[in-house]
Amino acid sequence: MKIAMVSEHASPLACLGGVDAGGQNVHVAALSAALARRGHQVVVYTRREDPDVPASVPLLPGVRVEHLSAGPAAVLGKDELLPFMDSFGAELAERCRRQRPDLLHAHFWMSGLASLQAAAELGLPVVQTFHALGKVKRRWQGSSDTSPPERIGAERSIARAADLVIATCTDEVGELQSMGVPRERMEIVPCGVDLALFTPAGRAAGGDDDRPARLLVLGRLVPRKGVADAIKALAQVPDAELLVVGGPAPDQVAADPESQRLLAVAAEHGVGHRLRLLGRQPHAELPELLRSCDLLLAVPWYEPFGITPLEAMAAGLPVVATAVGGLRDTVLDGVTGRLLPPRRPDLLARAVNELLADRPRRLAMAQAGRERVLARYGWSTVAQQTETCYRGVLARRRVADRLARPAPAGRLSDVTAEVAR
Repeated sequence: MKIAMVSEHASPLACLGGVDAGGQNVHVAALSAALARRGHQVVVYTRREDPDVPASVPLLPGVRVEHLSAGPAAVLGKDELLPFMDSFGAELAERCRRQRPDLLHAHFWMSGLASLQAAAELGLPVVQTFHALGKVKRRWQGSSDTSPPERIGAERSIARAADLVIATCTDEVGELQSMGVPRERMEIVPCGVDLALFTPAGRAAGGDDDRPARLLVLGRLVPRKGVADAIKALAQVPDAELLVVGGPAPDQVAADPESQRLLAVAAEHGVGHRLRLLGRQPHAELPELLRSCDLLLAVPWYEPFGITPLEAMAAGLPVVATAVGGLRDTVLDGVTGRLLPPRRPDLLARAVNELLADRPRRLAMAQAGRERVLARYGWSTVAQQTETCYRGVLARRRVADRLARPAPAGRLSDVTAEVAR
């Protein structure tokens, strides 16, 4: 199968940990690699951010990354990219005309706009993965939401126009159904984790008694990730330190506004000496970091899916998480970790203290977490499920073509009309 992965802002070549680089970059890269190992040919189309980068970059056997010109060849925030999606879609159509795929798999809503534009010209099916929904972001961020105002209406139309929406968790299915997307137009395929990279190998059984308990927050430094809540909870967890990994490069932490805000929170609560902001770290070094800790705190206010809890469980680390989004699917409360309401540092501190005081329970959770990711979340399993979705789309399209019915991806007018409004 020839697969066009479309990821307008999240290149698999991007450095992880910046404001607009994170889980989607990992997802696109790992899914493409796993599909290639299954014998498929994958081309990832992303926006050119550097005038000197080659037009086509081989990523690994069976996968290459192609850069499309859309707007300035410079790094822009994803919320600035909508005006350039028409040109992105036009160039995508031209590339797909020259090297025709069997289908397009769009990642994020603006990729969906561009993919539907190209698909309408070429008669190709479109599979859509949103990774995050604008209505959820607006619900939690309110006036702080920087998404274009067209986003929510566009997502509704994209979901209705695509041949299939792949949701990453049960929560997302419910949100899409509330937007009028029929359940039969959706399948759930989760994000995955690299089981060869993230392992418990070398992990001390339950921690090291000669050092303070070590708590870890891993992810982008944005307020919705709840890092400030973890810092407030630390004030009620004696003899523990909190490591925060993500955000700017280590040598830029001192000048980073969000880092400064978090340091101020720590100072206010008297835990500045127990907080370590490590900045962005290479992805390949994360397993060792995880294995050196006692608990992962994944405490966002909302989370479309959340890959870091999977990485922690794969590395043999229990997870204390908020019961939001995809975390409600991945973390089993009382089995692989704890699930708590968001924005409750008091409940977070209580759960952390209980687990730190109960090593046998932590060990049991670590084992259960590793077993859960082995059974459900390896990228080979995710790729197999995704391939099944693709084959179903192509089979339905063949039937529709034989019956001479219009293909769903041709309803681009519905999308553009709603975006215009």
